[in-house]
Amino acid sequence: MGRRRKVISLYTGAGGLDLGFEAAGFETAVAVEMDTDAVATIRSNREWPLLDRDIHDIPSRELLDVAGLRAGDAHLLIGGPPCQPFSKSGYWASGDARRLDDPRASTLEAFLRVLRDAQPESFLLENVAGLAYRNKDEGLTLLRTTLESINRSVGTSYSMSVALLKASDFGVPQDRERVFILGHREGKEFAFPKPTHASDEDRPPDIEPVHTAWDAIGDLEADDSPELRVTGKWADLLPSIPEGGNYLHHTDRGGGAALFGWRRRYWSFLLKLSKSLPAWTITAQPGSAIGPFHWKNRRLSMRELARLQTFPDDYEIVGTRTAYQRQLGNAVPSALAELLARQVIRQFMGGRVPADRLSLLPTRRMPVPEPESVAPVPKKYHHLIGDHAPHPGTGRGYAASSREST
Repeated sequence: MGRRRKVISLYTGAGGLDLGFEAAGFETAVAVEMDTDAVATIRSNREWPLLDRDIHDIPSRELLDVAGLRAGDAHLLIGGPPCQPFSKSGYWASGDARRLDDPRASTLEAFLRVLRDAQPESFLLENVAGLAYRNKDEGLTLLRTTLESINRSVGTSYSMSVALLKASDFGVPQDRERVFILGHREGKEFAFPKPTHASDEDRPPDIEPVHTAWDAIGDLEADDSPELRVTGKWADLLPSIPEGGNYLHHTDRGGGAALFGWRRRYWSFLLKLSKSLPAWTITAQPGSAIGPFHWKNRRLSMRELARLQTFPDDYEIVGTRTAYQRQLGNAVPSALAELLARQVIRQFMGGRVPADRLSLLPTRRMPVPEPESVAPVPKKYHHLIGDHAPHPGTGRGYAASSREST
């Protein structure tokens, strides 16, 4: 292999994006991460040059020096800035690139500052779906106006292609949706890949079946670690939820006991994996009753979470259960990053990419065992059985009623 393509990685976290690009032949020339657990994870697994400080305190010149690059040398800038900055979009309404130097700049604006100063050949920015939809399109408007300002300021022609991708549509064993934005210094547009996988009920003949949670973790041995035990008020109710179900099973429209009102709780309340379906979205900070839980009525182990995020098996996430849950819940599925990396090489860099399957996808595990048996509702919850009103609609739930009464 010739010289590997160089990546500048911001908000690296546990390295989900980087691992996918690494699998496609890129090299992380420098990473920036300030979370101590994520820093420990990176240093335990890779020798990437790593700056473990707040990006706002790192001048672009230092970033390039550590990477051994000059402005314009990097092939790619990647990162998933936390979503908080979009409340500040009014501050950027003028599109003045000089404001990228302001110390009050947010995480997104720091990413754009590095883009302006490092001038990589291309960039990839990942974020929650709210980037595109929160307060209509103000997040995307912020990006677009700032990119236009950067182009005017330094003479580049950065493009901006946007898509909301569902990870399971591309073979990842998890129904996770994220927004991806890609751009090229010379204005090339990015054509996002078409889905390659689908569920059986609507799958065309030329599309593969989705990968399931069983594909991802079915070969792992049972884990009875005390740290994975479910605790709290609702722990004993979890065994009465069928695989793939949640608290809605125990409503008057489900098949269980009428313990709750229809849609009165969060979707992830008592949510359980099914062996025959992709996993539900892995969350970073679940409460005691917030899933997804394993079909064996426990929390998911580090390796199980990593498998569902398509991290390589030799990559260890460092820290306590809370720490590895947070790191993996915030990560990008590495196989999805590998897919996008291959397309970046082909579309932006004129390179050839392999036509074989992604290296980080799980293999099929057949046959899939029957669902676990469902336990009866413990007597301690029987007092909840009764008539419960369904959710009355947006803005009319318990929280809204409480605010109106104060």
